[in-house]
Amino acid sequence: MYTLLRQFLFKFPAEDVHHFAMGSFQTAGKIGPVRSLLQHSFTPAQPSLKREMWGLTFRNPVGLGAGFDKNALYLKELDLLGFGFVEIGTVTPRPQPGNEKPRLFRLPQDKALINRMGFNNEGAEATAIRVRKWRDNHASNLIVGGNIGKNKDTPNEEAWKDYESCFKTLRDTVDYFVVNVSSPNTPGLRALQDKDALLGILSRLQDINTGSAQPRPLLLKIAPDLTEGQLDDIISLAAEVKLSGLVATNTTISREGLRSPAAQVAGIGNGGLSGAPIRALSQGVVEYIHRHSSVPIIGSGGIFTGQDAKARLEAGASLVQVWTGFIYEGPAIVKKICDALA
Repeated sequence: MYTLLRQFLFKFPAEDVHHFAMGSFQTAGKIGPVRSLLQHSFTPAQPSLKREMWGLTFRNPVGLGAGFDKNALYLKELDLLGFGFVEIGTVTPRPQPGNEKPRLFRLPQDKALINRMGFNNEGAEATAIRVRKWRDNHASNLIVGGNIGKNKDTPNEEAWKDYESCFKTLRDTVDYFVVNVSSPNTPGLRALQDKDALLGILSRLQDINTGSAQPRPLLLKIAPDLTEGQLDDIISLAAEVKLSGLVATNTTISREGLRSPAAQVAGIGNGGLSGAPIRALSQGVVEYIHRHSSVPIIGSGGIFTGQDAKARLEAGASLVQVWTGFIYEGPAIVKKICDALA
């Protein structure tokens, strides 16, 4: 049924469909019997899949990656779909509109997306208020992470101020943090993956974090395009600043090996590629980190099925995230993956 629905939805602009689909699901979830049916249909029920990480209990290892629910608008609905955890954001200190539309594109032949959203979000304060309200009104064991970034007009030498501001604003509302310096859609952002730049940001955050009454797990999200030397620097830095973990990986700027017509891909232009084409690339990064470090890993990139998730976990990840797979596989993706893992 979802395959037929997807064919229809894919006839319309991707970003518009995203808001329409989640808005419709939000409306349906307000109807008691429908809500019960959705919960019964999509919520996994395997206690054996619980994971204890960083003092947190994840009801299952399948999460939703950042970028899907940027403003924490759909936590209630995503909870119904059975996710073990949801990463909101990327959140910036000040609201910003992001890049010009269209900025989200499908490549169905490749089961992929290209996005150049540009950290469009309502800002840290608005997001913190919304998460706090959700927690106050809903008893849920859904883990919520906060993915934080810098505003587009903030120069890199002052980027630490933006990450610090987001951290302070959100720390009482989210369960863990992910520092995002690996999106290709904010000019110059990936330069912050250099060891010295990262050290300045992460050490400041850890100083604040360890001095607080309830420190939060602090993770770093990295690109799949890093060289082995750059990965070695990340591993060294993770140990130096005592990071809780790494999220591997973000989207890629590569366009190698795509089945979609070259003219179509060229016409889309810049942006990060996600989905099936980066599966092997992201898997390789997880394997490399696991071979050279004991730092916990959240595996992300190209995970569509239970087999994909199992392979990523066997490669060294402790948890996995979906995003593009959610679009292509539909709302039952968490249940299907958990059924396969169990």
